[in-house]
Amino acid sequence: MDRHNIIICILLAIITTNMIRVIPMLLIKGQINNRFLRSFLYYVPYVTLAVMTFPGIIQTTMSPISGLVALIVGIVAAWRRMGLFPVAVICCTIVYLLDCLIL
Repeated sequence: MDRHNIIICILLAIITTNMIRVIPMLLIKGQINNRFLRSFLYYVPYVTLAVMTFPGIIQTTMSPISGLVALIVGIVAAWRRMGLFPVAVICCTIVYLLDCLIL
């Protein structure tokens, strides 16, 4: 790829990324009063984060089993109202120990 094509690709990426954010602000002028739409929009960031994170949890470990076990234990720990840092430490420890045991 020559320099001209790289610049065009970067500009297209900038335009598409910004249009995704600008178009909703131009179309929606006032407060959203629809209860269903408000609740739907409330959960969109969480669903997006989960969809992007879940494959990484399973695929980045040496064994998908260790990632799955850590995910389940992390969900249980979070359900018991543990903070983000303790849950992350527990999950990392479980993945490390299971990967050491499996290999």
